[in-house]
Parts: sequence; structure tokens; C-alpha cells
Amino acid sequence: MSIIISVDIMGGDHGPKVTIPACVRFLNKNPNVNLILIGDIELIKKYLDNDLKKLKDRIEIVHSSQVITMDESPQNALRTKKDSSMRVAINLVKEGRAQAVVSSGNTGALMAISRFVLRMMEGIERPAIAKILPAINGEVCFLDLGANIESSPEHLFQFAIMGAQLMKGITGKEAPSVGILNIGTEEIKGHEDIKKASELLKNSNLNFYGNVEGNDINKGTVDVVVCDGFTGNVALKSIEGAAKMIAFFIRKEFTGSLLTKLLGILAYPVIRRIKSHLDPRKYNGAVLLGLNGLVIKSHGGADEIAFYYALEQAYHEINAGVINLLIDYLASHHQMFIEKDEIKKELNEFKDLNML
Repeated sequence: MSIIISVDIMGGDHGPKVTIPACVRFLNKNPNVNLILIGDIELIKKYLDNDLKKLKDRIEIVHSSQVITMDESPQNALRTKKDSSMRVAINLVKEGRAQAVVSSGNTGALMAISRFVLRMMEGIERPAIAKILPAINGEVCFLDLGANIESSPEHLFQFAIMGAQLMKGITGKEAPSVGILNIGTEEIKGHEDIKKASELLKNSNLNFYGNVEGNDINKGTVDVVVCDGFTGNVALKSIEGAAKMIAFFIRKEFTGSLLTKLLGILAYPVIRRIKSHLDPRKYNGAVLLGLNGLVIKSHGGADEIAFYYALEQAYHEINAGVINLLIDYLASHHQMFIEKDEIKKELNEFKDLNML
């Protein structure tokens, strides 16, 4: 059975001039995938040019009359842009015509429209943005990266479930390890929400490691690192900035003089491998977890290579059956969520009584 991915061609800072070549590259490397390209039909045909004839059996073009800008408010995009390339692409997942959607458009709009169209999975209250990052000991799933500025202990617990199921599908590990990002590894560290989330995780069937610190993310100390969206976004941008700084200094040192240039030529194979490991484009593509459908968010400023990797991310997560793994887990642990909701309700009622 062929995999079908819908693509928001008009999204991002560069639109079709980046997304179309990336789609062609992706199709040439993955013969078992078909793409549905959504956007201005004339622009799409213009950028496809000769590739349309070669790939016509694997490409479907769906016209949309609207585009959501990168600075548009999520509310306006949801209310007035019902025929936008982003909305139509997400609708195709809802209708079952595509197994995933990829967009580099406005993050807030993508989150709002995806949540409205696809709805949340039963047992999950809020979506989370998750990304697979390189680590010394393999790869790590890091979430939430900005969908929720503040997160309750229950939300952090749900993020842990989603991250664990994502890594289970991608790596094949039956019980991926989970850690909560904190200012120290000791149990007494951190604010109350983190401590309460730790208690929830200790009493779950997840492979809970405990607290982890910022330097544990790229060490690969655990398979899944959980935090609120504010903390996660700051940490992610810091990691990306550090990678660019390292690449800059390597380039600067090897071009400083004739001798270092000669040394650079000799060390070029090593430098190229380091550059490949640190290239953020290879890790472009974050998944919006918790929705009844697979939504991949590409960086808004992605170039052709970066957008290609976002498409690859969608392909791998479809093959991994991430959505089904999460649905199955939530269904099999339904009673656990009911009990937690009842406990939460009782605590709130007790709190209300104390306030009388």
C-alpha cells in the first residue's frame, strides 16, 4: 500500500520555490510514496515544470485560493482562511486521503487549525510539539517545544506518554526511558508542578528515569525529555545556537592562515562528517502529538534540504505507526486516566471547601 502525504506548498518564508524542489527530491528517493500538493495550481505547475511529467502518477495537485501569512493571528487564520493551503492539507488527513500533513507555515495557525479539524485524542488534553534530536548515545525525543507556555503536572505526564510512544515506534524500544527536565537531578529540586509530575510518572508503567538536566539532552541520558513549552523552546534554540557557533569556529580556525587552510584540506573528511552531524537541517520537522492525525511542522525558514528532511520525518513516523501506538496505549490505559481525573476532581473539591 502506497503512503500518501499532503503538503502545504505555500507555507513558510519561501513557499513553492523551496517546497516544490524538496518534494521532487523526496519522491525520487522514496518510490513508494505519493504526494498531494496543495496551493496555487499555476504556481505549483510552474515550479514543477518538467518534473510533473516524470512524476505525474505520484503527484496530485489540489488548488487552494488562500495563504496564511507567517505573522497572521491563529484566530484570524482559523476563522477566515478556510480555503488556505494549510487548512486544505489538514482536511485531507481528516478525510483519510492522506496519512500525514507537512507544513512550514505559521506555527500558531497550524496548531489551532490542526486541533480544530483533527481534534484531540481521548485522554490527551493538550497537544505538544516534539522533535527528535541527535545525541551522543543515539537520538532523543524532546517535548514540549512551544505548544504550551505553561503545563500542569497532568499535561507533563501526558507529554511523557506521547514521547515514549513516539520513540517506541521510531526506535523499536519496548520501554523508552523518560526524564523530566529540571535544574538538578535531586528529587527535591524544581517547582511543585515538576515534583507532582514526577510522582505521576513514578506510579505509572512508563520507564521513568527521574530528573535530567540540560546537558543530558544531547548526551542521550534518556530517550525522552519532557518539559513545558516555554522551557523547551528556549532550550532548543540554545542547542541550535551552540551548533551554529561550533560550526562557525571550526570554519574560522581552518581559514585563518595558509597553514590552517592546508590543515583544513587534510582534515576535510573529518570536518565534513562533523558538519553533517551538526547540520540542523537534518533534524528539521517537529511532530504535533496528541491529535487524531499526523502533523509535521517544518521550520518556517527551511531551505530545500531542510524541508526534504521534514518530509522524511513524516514518512518515518507513518511507517512507525506512531498514531496507532498512541491510540492503543491510551485505550489500554483508559481506566488509569479515569482514576487520575477522579483524584484531580476530589482535590479540587477539597480545595474549594477549604476556601469557604
